Amino acid sequence: GITHVLWLLVALLTGLSFTLYWGNAPELVIHMFTGEAPFAAYATTLFLMLTTYVMAGMAREQVCTYMCPYARFQGVMFDEDTLVVTYDEARGERTEGRQKPRKGLLKQEERQAAGVGDCIDCGYCVQVCPTGIDIRNGMQYQCISCALCIDACDTIMDSINYPRGLIRYSSENALHGKKTRSFKLKNLGYGFAVLFTIALLAWSIATRSSVEMQVRQIRQPLAVTLSDGQIQNRYQVKLNNKTNKTMEFRLGIQGLEGADLQLGRSNLIELHPQQSSLIYLKVHTDPSMAKQSQQSFMFVLTPVGDSEQEIIRHAAVFFIPEDKLPGK
Repeated sequence: GITHVLWLLVALLTGLSFTLYWGNAPELVIHMFTGEAPFAAYATTLFLMLTTYVMAGMAREQVCTYMCPYARFQGVMFDEDTLVVTYDEARGERTEGRQKPRKGLLKQEERQAAGVGDCIDCGYCVQVCPTGIDIRNGMQYQCISCALCIDACDTIMDSINYPRGLIRYSSENALHGKKTRSFKLKNLGYGFAVLFTIALLAWSIATRSSVEMQVRQIRQPLAVTLSDGQIQNRYQVKLNNKTNKTMEFRLGIQGLEGADLQLGRSNLIELHPQQSSLIYLKVHTDPSMAKQSQQSFMFVLTPVGDSEQEIIRHAAVFFIPEDKLPGK
């Protein structure tokens, strides 16, 4: 019972930590326990709590064996020089196999003389394995390299004064008395890929904008001809303020000659801390000034009163029906 209570507690913390990512965590956690949080927060937390409890608690071996892609990746990347969790069969079995300690087979020297391996068949390596495999049967795709069997075996070896390392990280070449090659073209390639990914992540974090703008054209309909002959396109602009301060911006367009931007309100936009704003707007232009049916232009978001905030630009396209172009 205590085990399941602890599992549920860890599962709750897992679901809650994911939900808190999407809001102001100190406030949201208080709202969660006072019944003031939105339904989506409770639903997400409960769903992740139940899935974590089932997958990590009730079906953990099945998840590692059939659902986790780690073993499949490991199998593809493996070669004779790969360091993996291995059982030293030559030492553990010798010629007479493994046997439990008894009179005449207690000390390591006695077992060596009798041809009996150092493995005393205690079974601890199997008991601690999260996927339930026996590492002594050789390499198996279910192994997730958690090394719990290494810790368990070393503990037993220490208690009976045998050398550690019966189960250890090693390679096939090392087990067969050959040299393990660490610096190969494949290993260097994997290392470069990891370093490149880390550098790319660091660059994306360091250069990310504190304010984000996304533009989507509304395509139902794509273009409308107004009574005065002008062509109208509609757009949806989403602004996201990632900072902890209120910011003001002025939204405009650039690169579309003779165009008029209509927000339906003042083009001065206020963004509150950690909040996003969805704006629907219209752009009008005279088709007689167009040279082609697709006109590229920019939405320009200019900060008001903040010299440190950079101007944000987002490319967009204005569509004009072919029959409205000059000469058609």
